[in-house]
Formats: sequence, structure tokens, C-alpha cells
Amino acid sequence: MGNADTLTQRLDVAAVRALFPVLHQQVHGHALAYLDNGATTQMPLEVMDALRRFETHDRANIHRGVHTLSQRATDAFDGARAVLKRFVGAGKAHELVFTSGTTEALNTIANGLWAGGPGHAWLREGDEIIVSGLEHHANIIPWQHAARLTGARLLILRADEQGRVHEADLKKLLSPRTRVFSITACANATGERPPYEALLQLASDAGALTVLDAAQAVSHAVPHLSDLACDFMVFSGHKMYGPMGTGAMVGKRSALEKLYPLRLGGDMVDWTRYEDAGFAELPARLEGGTPNVGGAVGLAAAAQFIERMGRAAIDAHVHALRAQALAGLQNIAGVRVLAPHAKASALVSFVAQDAHPHDIGTLLDERGIAVRTGHHCAQPLLDQLVQGPTTRASFAIYNTPEEVDRLIAAVAHAVKALR
Repeated sequence: MGNADTLTQRLDVAAVRALFPVLHQQVHGHALAYLDNGATTQMPLEVMDALRRFETHDRANIHRGVHTLSQRATDAFDGARAVLKRFVGAGKAHELVFTSGTTEALNTIANGLWAGGPGHAWLREGDEIIVSGLEHHANIIPWQHAARLTGARLLILRADEQGRVHEADLKKLLSPRTRVFSITACANATGERPPYEALLQLASDAGALTVLDAAQAVSHAVPHLSDLACDFMVFSGHKMYGPMGTGAMVGKRSALEKLYPLRLGGDMVDWTRYEDAGFAELPARLEGGTPNVGGAVGLAAAAQFIERMGRAAIDAHVHALRAQALAGLQNIAGVRVLAPHAKASALVSFVAQDAHPHDIGTLLDERGIAVRTGHHCAQPLLDQLVQGPTTRASFAIYNTPEEVDRLIAAVAHAVKALR
């Protein structure tokens, strides 16, 4: 635990925790240890303040008014887009589209590639789509749907028994028919960090459009888009200390222009007649309807919070907590941690002999410890690795070594009691 202590001092976690009011409460008579950050992180005061300032000072519809509040709201929205583009390393060839989160972004890509109809669709009958076996359902089901409606084939880059995916296996799947390759930057069910840089490059070299789901990485290990052979990257605000219902799809303009817009209506058109309409330029073309302007402002504030805290410091901190949790859990008889090799992760997912994850989660909650149980919206992967659900603890900037010690002790108690 010495390594974790050193990193904690460097980050000054006590000062960080003061910025998160939700953490300072009791659950079932115990101090809250919030270890469900892979599902949703908490929001710091500065993000709440940014939301409050917009809603109490600048709230108005954008791009549609000459009055002062509308102009201020437009400036705030455009400013948030610029902040987030810098945050993910977008270059001149990239554009950022606001979404409600990763799920909407992936659906927009998967469905936008075929919805244009004959002569416009990127995906056609006989094409092939490859997704990795590590994926959240949001990066599987939209591609199933796209394949079903176009006649394309969906191929899976399967994980091995340790939950890893390999370049050699992708090379075997790639062909002249490969049109799309989509992969996560970090598996939410196991913590596996695939070699996505190399995998994206292989697929791009084969002529495929490439998609990176960065939802589990964006809070501490933000991919730098300009360094990747990546056409689309997607992420969610609620996993990076931002508001729920916010997120973004950022990618090459040439790739975004291949997407047929799925939300048709206000502000995404250049002109409209009763018989026809012309779509606006990016990014407006893919942002039909009144956007979540306050959410965009809050999302940008969350990115600025991460930058202010220091990406490297956050990354080192959560990795140390994960290493501490791994060591402690592996010392409990009958406990198996998935992907123990995944050091570049902020979560541990585990199963215990003769103890159901839901029961473990309930007993942990009685001690004030919040974890996630179930398939984590990654049922195909967990069916392969453990034939069922797991318990998952995931760490963030405000978690402490003491909370990890509480987790280990509580899991040991729960396993003993359930046996």
C-alpha cells in the first residue's frame, strides 16, 4: 500500500474529496465508499457551478436569436466544443458532435452508415463489420442491427481465455470486404486495455472505417485522437466527472460526412421546401433539435477539471488503487479476479466460489460500499470467461487506499458469510 500512499499524497486526495459533496454521507451507518465509477462518476463543485452559471445567467436557445442571451448561449456552446476538441487531441481534420452519450454516438455511426439509402450508404450487402469480443452492448447491438438491415456480416474479434484480443487474430479477419472495425479503449467488464492503437492501424490500412469507444478511458487515460488511425471516437460525460446525458462523437470530417443524419428537423438543415431539404454543414448536420447546451458547458468543465488535476496523476492514482485491490482480492480463498494482468485499468471485476455477485453487492452495500454487479452490459464476454455475472469495483480520482482496504475486508466477510 506504500505506492498507493505516495500517489495519494501527490494528488492530495483529501483536497479533491472536498470538491465532491455527494461523498460526504453515511449509508447504512457507514461512511460512503463509492466504487461504482465505471458506471457513473460523481461531479465536482466546479462542474456544478458551470451548469448553474449557464442555467441562471445564459439559458437560451442557440443559433436562432439575435438577443443577448441567445448570443451568450451560442458562445458558450461553441466554446465547449473547442475545449473538448483540444481535450481529446482533435486536429484540423476533425470535428466534434455533441450527443447524449456513448450509446447515442455509436448508434449514430452504425445506423448513419446505411440509412442514406442506395447510392449513399457506406454499408451494403456482402460487406463485413468487425467488433471486438470485449465490447459493451452499445458497441455490439447497433452493429447487429446494421448488419441485419444491410445484409452485411458481423464478425467478432474474439478474446482468448485471459480476456485479451490479438493483432494476429484481427489480421485473419480483415479482408477487402471489411468496411468497419470497432473496439473499446478499455473493457468495462474486465478492465482489459487492448492494443487498440495497433488494431486500429491494421483495420485502417485494410480500408475500414475505424471506431474507438473511449468511455472507460476518458476520465484518466484520454486517447489522443490525432495520433490514432481512428475515424470516430466516442465518450460519455457521466464517466468523466460530467453531467449525465452528455457525450460526444469526434472524428475525421471525411468520416462524419458519410453519416446520414438520424435526427431530422430544426437547425440541421441549410434550406427546406415542402418537397425537399438540404442539410447543413458539420457539425450542425448531426445535431438536429435543441441541444443540451447546459450539458455541453458542464462536459467542457469536466474536461477542464481533469486537465487541472493532471491526467498523469489521475492515471497513476487509479492504477495504484487497482493494484492494491487486485492484491487483496487475490488473497481471499475462492476469489477469481478477471484480467489480473490489466494494470492500465481503473477497475477490478471478480467472482467468488459459491457466492452470487448480487449477494456480495448487497452485503457490501450494508457496509456503505457501492459496487456494481451483473453482466455490466457485456454478457457475451462474461459468458465466455466466467459463464455468468461478476462483482465490479471501479476507482476514481477521489477514492482512497482506506476505501480499498474496506472493500477487501468486506468481500472477505461476504464470501465467508455466503459460504
